[in-house]
Amino acid sequence: MVRVLVTRPEPGASRAARRLEALGFQPVVLPLTETSALPVEAGIGGDAVAVAVTSANAVRHAPKPLVAALAGLPCRAVGKRTAEACRAAGFLAVTEGPGDAQALADGIARDLAGKTIVYLCGRVRFPVFEQRLRAAGVHVQAIESYDTTAIDPGDADVVARLSGRPIDAALLYSAKASAALVGLMARPTLRHLFERTQFLALSARVAEPMERVAGSRIRVASQPEEEALLALLSQPR
Repeated sequence: MVRVLVTRPEPGASRAARRLEALGFQPVVLPLTETSALPVEAGIGGDAVAVAVTSANAVRHAPKPLVAALAGLPCRAVGKRTAEACRAAGFLAVTEGPGDAQALADGIARDLAGKTIVYLCGRVRFPVFEQRLRAAGVHVQAIESYDTTAIDPGDADVVARLSGRPIDAALLYSAKASAALVGLMARPTLRHLFERTQFLALSARVAEPMERVAGSRIRVASQPEEEALLALLSQPR
């Protein structure tokens, strides 16, 4: 059975593991990042006409009073999973985006130029989304609800999680996790576990830290969403 390493933080890691099992793969869960709530100090601008969300973690970690204050505004979610999280949190009118943050920004820029939006986000995030909106004249009020930090497991913990056996494929969901895995692969006691691993990345940006060490063993999903990432497992190498 193909052994697939899942590097994303919980609760997404366990959800991905269940999907892998249903597809006939053997998941190996080793989160290399974790998320934690931040104290939200920003006030909510009274002139905001919409909310944008590019990560389910942003609403998962947002305090309930903040979500309640924003729930009546139209909510633009980046993709299916994020839209589901927004609805579960209490947003009343959620629009599911194309799965790509840059494409979401283009749509908001087209519809809401000159308006103000609230952007629920993490402290660690890709700046292009906000840059595109601001360039189009959209006023962005960013509210950081969570932070993402790397996990640095010890060699013994990694060997135990992997049962001391090589990994066939590794799913990479973020550039931070990708860089963390590069660090693990550089350790002499762990190197043999990844010598033949195929590295499957959610996007080219996520794959970038891995390029110098994995080369042709990296493949990038056709769309930055988990469905496309998992589809790579069934494609010929």
